[in-house]
Amino acid sequence: MKILDLKKGLFAATVTLSAAQLQAANPVDFSNLVEKVSPAVVSVNVVKKMSEEELLQQQVPEILRRFFGNQVIIPQPRMPQEKTGYGSAFFISKDGYLLTNHHVVEDASKVTITLNDRREIDATVVGSDERTDVALLKVQGANFPQLSTGDVDRLRVGEPVLAIGSPFGFDYSASAGIVSAKMRNMMGETAVPFIQTDVALNPGNSGGPLFNQRGEVVGVNSRIFSGTGGYMGLSFSIPIDVAMEVAEQLKRNGKVTRSYLGVSLQDIDRTLAESYKLSKPEGSLVTRVEPNSPAAQAGLRPGDVILKYNGTSISRTSELLNYLNRTAPKQRVQLEVLRDDKRRQIAATLVTAPDNTPAKTATPARPSKGPILGVTIRNLTPAELTGLEIKGGVVIQDIRPGGIAAQARIMPNDVITQVNNAPIQDTNGFIEAVSELKKGTVARVTLIRQGQRAIVGMRIS
Repeated sequence: MKILDLKKGLFAATVTLSAAQLQAANPVDFSNLVEKVSPAVVSVNVVKKMSEEELLQQQVPEILRRFFGNQVIIPQPRMPQEKTGYGSAFFISKDGYLLTNHHVVEDASKVTITLNDRREIDATVVGSDERTDVALLKVQGANFPQLSTGDVDRLRVGEPVLAIGSPFGFDYSASAGIVSAKMRNMMGETAVPFIQTDVALNPGNSGGPLFNQRGEVVGVNSRIFSGTGGYMGLSFSIPIDVAMEVAEQLKRNGKVTRSYLGVSLQDIDRTLAESYKLSKPEGSLVTRVEPNSPAAQAGLRPGDVILKYNGTSISRTSELLNYLNRTAPKQRVQLEVLRDDKRRQIAATLVTAPDNTPAKTATPARPSKGPILGVTIRNLTPAELTGLEIKGGVVIQDIRPGGIAAQARIMPNDVITQVNNAPIQDTNGFIEAVSELKKGTVARVTLIRQGQRAIVGMRIS
């Protein structure tokens, strides 16, 4: 086929494209796939009891609450005590098990699914896991259409994907896009390495399947980033392997049990990589080790950089957290750790997480101050030392914009406990430690911010 080259004018020469190039230039045709998989996707209708706050909002107009608070009482007919919601789900077995989102069925008093032939069936919530946002439903019956699952590891950024669900209650709506990124962690969440796509998702798509080109489910649509409540180009899905592992535990035990290492972690940025003499930012930095935890018993220390987990290289913290969350309790794991410029092997035996809490992500450092660094400092009070469970340190009171500390993103109210390998007891110790820093080097500053331990790289310019 010949296509006119418009850049060279109306009478320019034509460019010939091969059949393969033409196919690549055309959008993916998902019509056959949609026809094949739609019967296994259902709409979910939920009835929930209204909270006291929601009832109050119905009974007292916003304008009155703004001026008189929540004490206003307006005589009126009895308001409904329940509300309805909707979402999507899909069959993962012929005997009636379905996957959806936790937030779709949370606090539900009644759940009903609607099949593509318009049949409505009552569903039971087998179990629900808030941390991964996965819920397992069960309906009575047999020979339901079951979807097959795909290999998330083979999913590539840029690959076309398809979502089917009930946005705003419109049943069996299909939307397509590409994979934008993998292994996304958001807002300090650690349990799910989300698949990011540009597939149009809206309220009601939650719990529906994300398909690859072969019609295999690779994700459970979960959330969007939006300033309006509607789609704005960023959509996130739970990898199907994570969702299926959670579903299996919910089916077997009714709840999810996770492993616990007992560390707080953060990513390595370029500055920290230089301070650790790494060729590039990689690994996960240990910022805190919980007392009597598996990490403490194995000998892990704050400041260690975990580079490998059971022989697999760690590029960023989200990867390590994903491996930890998917390892069963009582398993012995092998960690390759960088400490004092030397690599060493540390073995740790994971235990069951207390209150099912996975490893935490420490808040990365931001701006702060210090003498000759553009900061003012003070000693900690005895009450502050006791509350933070530390023996010494200094509090950043003020920071000069553009100074060395500000460039390292140290902030007021940060508590600095160590500079490089020197523990900080008080202001004198801090000044002495800083006086040892040489121009052109990168110092590691250990600090506490809002109760979280972190280590930042401070470039001495």
